[in-house]
Formats: sequence, C-alpha cells, structure tokens
Amino acid sequence: MHFYRFSFRVRYGETDQMGVVYHGNYPQYLEMGRVEWLRALGISYKSMEENGIRLPVISLQLKFIKSALYDDLITVVTKLKKTPTAKIEFDYEIYNEAKELLAEANTILAFINMETNRPVRCPESVLERLTNTHYDLNADRV
Repeated sequence: MHFYRFSFRVRYGETDQMGVVYHGNYPQYLEMGRVEWLRALGISYKSMEENGIRLPVISLQLKFIKSALYDDLITVVTKLKKTPTAKIEFDYEIYNEAKELLAEANTILAFINMETNRPVRCPESVLERLTNTHYDLNADRV
C-alpha cells in the first residue's frame, strides 16, 4: 500500500554510553515516520487536531533486529497497511545507511473526536488524498 521514507541522523542524546540508541527512542522514530507520511500526503497532524481529530496510538509492536548507533543515518519506511476506517494501521522498517534492517514495527491508531473523546471514521479528506495520490509501490524498500 502507500509508503513513505524518512531519514535522519541519530543524535548523541538518543544513545547510551556505548553509543547504542536507547530502545525507548524507537516509538518516537515511528511517530516521525507517521507524521512525515501524512505531510507527504498534504495533511498535517496539526490541521487534523485543529479540525477536532486526535490520533492516539492504541497498539505498538516493535521487533529489534540490530542496534542503531550514534551518528547513523537512519531511514524509517512507513507503510499504510490497509485503507483506514476508525483506525489506521502502519507497518515500519528501520534501516541504517548500510541498508541493514534494524527493526520492524507496527502501530494502530484510532481517529478520536476531541470533543466527545469517542472514535470516529477516518476523515474524508484523508481518504481522498489516499485515493488521489500516486505511489510507486515497487519502491517500498530502502
């Protein structure tokens, strides 16, 4: 399905004394991938909140394969798993610059109406962007 690649360099403060990325930073990396995926569609998370929709994570799975290190150039590949309903699900792959797979992950988020704090269906504007955006589905790996 739809995917997006986002790259950044690991900062010193994200690592332990051995220069290895602390495991608690990976959910932030996934969030960065999701936010940039939305931005690439022409949707900002900020504008969704301004329109009364919040997207809390309701499920997170993370499999560590190899350590990310200080100053590594990391690439997060964020893939939409299926068409969103009241939930939106992503799969992720995290690579280093040697194109070694470091981690695999999955998140599920719920579309929540901020006034009622109840689930709602995916906004039509998001579904329209998904339908009208062309992706090269063969280019989903680093």
